[in-house]
Amino acid sequence: MLPVITRRNYKPLTLSDFFNEDFFPTFNRNTGSLPAVNIREDEKAFYLELAVPGMDKKDLRIEVKDDVLTISSEHNEERQEDIEGYKRREFSYSSFCRSFYLPEDVNGEKIGATYKDGILNVEIPKLEEEKKKEKIRSISIS
Repeated sequence: MLPVITRRNYKPLTLSDFFNEDFFPTFNRNTGSLPAVNIREDEKAFYLELAVPGMDKKDLRIEVKDDVLTISSEHNEERQEDIEGYKRREFSYSSFCRSFYLPEDVNGEKIGATYKDGILNVEIPKLEEEKKKEKIRSISIS
């Protein structure tokens, strides 16, 4: 027996569809790409690896606020050429923003980062056992 194939709502294309932002998703100004992230953990720390090829270290920002680690970037580039009476002017803008909730057992004061060969490495050290115990305190009941 053959499977039943159902037809989705079919709507013929109209001229207005060509101006719809969803019709050409590759040209949609709201689409962007987020860098790929690898996250791993061992007994000492969490490690993030973000693929951000072509970025300059000065374009990358890492911030921690209210136990949220945010990694972002903005990059502007403009080129202009005048060759044999022809003018060419190109410009581009790219940005991204990735945020991660930090677990309670990390030391936000000692987060470190390195950038090499298009890979941003962020190390988020865990609290030492003594400091974890300091966070726990007993409350007396009156």
